[in-house]
Amino acid sequence: MSTTPSLYLFPASLGDTPLENVLPAQNITIIRTIKYFIVENIRSARRFLKACDRTIDIDQLTFFTLNEHTEASAIPSMLDPLKQGESMGIISEAGCPAIADPGADVVAIAQQRGYNVVPLVGPSSILLSLMASGFNGQSFAFNGYLPIEQASRNAKLKEIERRIRRERQTQIFIETPYRNNKLIDELCHALPGDLLLCVASDITGPNESIITRRLSQWNKTTYNYNKIPTIFLLFS
Repeated sequence: MSTTPSLYLFPASLGDTPLENVLPAQNITIIRTIKYFIVENIRSARRFLKACDRTIDIDQLTFFTLNEHTEASAIPSMLDPLKQGESMGIISEAGCPAIADPGADVVAIAQQRGYNVVPLVGPSSILLSLMASGFNGQSFAFNGYLPIEQASRNAKLKEIERRIRRERQTQIFIETPYRNNKLIDELCHALPGDLLLCVASDITGPNESIITRRLSQWNKTTYNYNKIPTIFLLFS
């Protein structure tokens, strides 16, 4: 643990997985010392901290909320405790802070101000799914959610196919969990059947499933990923 006041990035579990299965003991040791946290959701952050150590006195902690609704002008002042010599922590809803996560905004400000930023080890659904997919791990892109509007969505899928073919770049994206099955069906009909699709669901959870097949095979397969957190990866 650094003796310099630092902004610690605390990964959270991806589901109800026991923390000891996915987080080093060092993370828990550090989190016990932090009194100021920047979080997406205070309720889930409090629950996570209690899972880390039930003796943590939640009422003695200060939380700042940072999510998609936070005004950009409100973010800089969240780092005031660091200015006063106090270490702080960022806790994501799931996975690693600042990776496909609004925490990136406050980390950018911390770097601009010259504060010490310390990333801690923990699960990332993006990296874990890439590791298990069998796809190119040298060049890859995370696209977040595909566009909702159909014309833009079709254009994005064509762009994804071009990047796979021309650059040999793995393409990664997510979907709202209740639309997972619909997305797989859409990919099977919108893209050539020789492309490979990896569907990685419930990563690190009790029902973890990471399967890679060609789209032509997925089109003939029975599956149900409804309401299960899932990552999708495409390659050739």
